[in-house]
Amino acid sequence: MYHDPVLLNESIIGLNIQAGGIYIDATYGGGGHSHKILKKLDKGSLIAFDQDQDALKNKIQDDRLILINQNFRFMRNFLKLYKAVPVDGILADLGVSSHQIDQPDRGFSLRFEGDLDLRMNRRNKLTAKQIVNEYSVSKLKKIFINYGELWNASKIAHEIESARSKKEIVTTKQLQNATLKCAPKGLENKFYAKLFQALRIEVNDELGSLKELLNQSVDLLKPGGRIVIISYHSLEDRLVKYFFKSGNLKGEIEKDFYGNPQVPFKLITKKPIVPTDDEIIRNRRARSAKLRIAEKI
Repeated sequence: MYHDPVLLNESIIGLNIQAGGIYIDATYGGGGHSHKILKKLDKGSLIAFDQDQDALKNKIQDDRLILINQNFRFMRNFLKLYKAVPVDGILADLGVSSHQIDQPDRGFSLRFEGDLDLRMNRRNKLTAKQIVNEYSVSKLKKIFINYGELWNASKIAHEIESARSKKEIVTTKQLQNATLKCAPKGLENKFYAKLFQALRIEVNDELGSLKELLNQSVDLLKPGGRIVIISYHSLEDRLVKYFFKSGNLKGEIEKDFYGNPQVPFKLITKKPIVPTDDEIIRNRRARSAKLRIAEKI
């Protein structure tokens, strides 16, 4: 299967779909969420985005669906082009798809030896191989601290520099071997997951894209419209939590002259919805997922 959608029913219920509404699936993937949304639409429409060209192979043949092969950070431009503003709901599942993970040549999985690539959009030039071999030690350290939350980032960066000075690091296994001394005993998989997460975030500017999606959502949603986001690590979830609470990325609630909070959203979920044990058994990708829902005031 291309992609087993995480928290599928919970996210669709969270969208509160109106049969005639306009909805956005910001991360189309295998079309799992889109398929469910279309089932609930009558004369409404769905505009979906995916920067991975492979996702186009999964396009559902439905006149109500427009699938755009671009990063969701360009959402505002395309919605204006299609005269689709304002919208009734926005859904984003921020995870890497099973399809991407299962392709060894893309470097997303630790199970296979693959190229150090990690691009979700293969038209982009920057790859993980370039970062690992060309970034300075200080720049590598910054990435591993900020995007991997790795306490020994300095040691990791120096080990990489030492290894690449002898031979270019071109595969996922070579990178794992180069940083083996930095992995805590018994927690190697967790360590490598964080290391590769940090590189993937840098390659794809994932946090930059998420910030743009959040900032645009306030203007794009109509009052009563819902935004539903599934995140997979604390860096994403923190941004979503802060933005839903305050309408800005710092999470600081602004007040008017009279001291009344100026917030664009009503929280539908005070705490994130997480997968059930059954879902985690069925789909290991779900184990770190958190779903948050907000409604435009």
